[in-house]
Amino acid sequence: MEQQEAKKWFRNCIAALAAMLLLVASAMVFVDPYFHYHGPFPFFSYRLNEERYINDGILRHFDYDAVITGTSMAQNFHPSEMDALFGTKAVKAPFSGAGYQELSQNLDRALSRNKQVETVLWAVDYNGLLREYDWQKYEDYPDYLYDDNPFNDVAYVFNKSILYHGMLPVLTMSLFGEKGTTMDEYSSWKNETGLAHIMLSYDRENVRPAGDQDFGEEERRIVTETVQKNIVDLVNKYPDTEFLLFYTPYSICYWDALNLMGTMFRQTEAERTATEMLLKCPNVKLYNFFGQHEVVCDTDYYNDDGHYSSQVNSMILTWIREDTGRVREDNYLELLEKERDFYGNYDYESIYRGLEVRE
Repeated sequence: MEQQEAKKWFRNCIAALAAMLLLVASAMVFVDPYFHYHGPFPFFSYRLNEERYINDGILRHFDYDAVITGTSMAQNFHPSEMDALFGTKAVKAPFSGAGYQELSQNLDRALSRNKQVETVLWAVDYNGLLREYDWQKYEDYPDYLYDDNPFNDVAYVFNKSILYHGMLPVLTMSLFGEKGTTMDEYSSWKNETGLAHIMLSYDRENVRPAGDQDFGEEERRIVTETVQKNIVDLVNKYPDTEFLLFYTPYSICYWDALNLMGTMFRQTEAERTATEMLLKCPNVKLYNFFGQHEVVCDTDYYNDDGHYSSQVNSMILTWIREDTGRVREDNYLELLEKERDFYGNYDYESIYRGLEVRE
């Protein structure tokens, strides 16, 4: 009798455990904080964060015909501004610290699933041109969210971290009537800007000449392979989609570092190589804003030597809408020479004399 009671107790425990696991899994699938199974429900308030967990869900299940993507240089774009200027229905999917391959692969998944995408706005990191095509900063990746394999979804539906930091905040915010994160707010930042703040991360005194300053066959191979495999092959695969690409306009302090290292010619030759490849793609419009000196040379727009505030993102949208900074076959060499002349002969010391006065 005792043995039967023990077996019954054991079966009941297993049943209770299975019911609890089923309840947790069902709740996770229904709430779906990272949109792995479905798009957002109007009665939930979603907290959009953790880009590499949520971006595939956004690109998989949201309703859109335009995509804004890039690294942290794309975080401060407001899709509503793009919609107003271009008549689109845009979503934003930035990947902070991403290499070209990561961005390309995520765009490929998005475009293969959503045949309605007409426009892609892509912030092409200027300093990534001379990285290997498969360069990546992050090794740890939630691959189970990016494939169509239902069996590895256990890593999602039974993930304690996603339960606490994903599902519960959605339920709590919804219960208390808090507004969810808007697409404009998603990944945007309002960090301090200005020269004094830039100098907290830009150690100018310790910038030394680079050992290799040439642009030879190896550098040409790197740029060619990086651009071909990650951009050209992708845009050629989707000829009906218009790609609006722009080189990210870093601050004058970035150019100062190139000057101090002696790598400005190498970097601009990488730009030339990439530009010549991209201009051959009929569905690419390429933009270069290094000639917008009133922005590049104004450190009040920058959080460090590269990252600009949302004001610059808004300007970029307007510039593209007005076709300002457009690079074409008949002007790219002239633009490149002007760029080299301006940044090669700039009085960089004057930047820091200004800092001394403010201090």
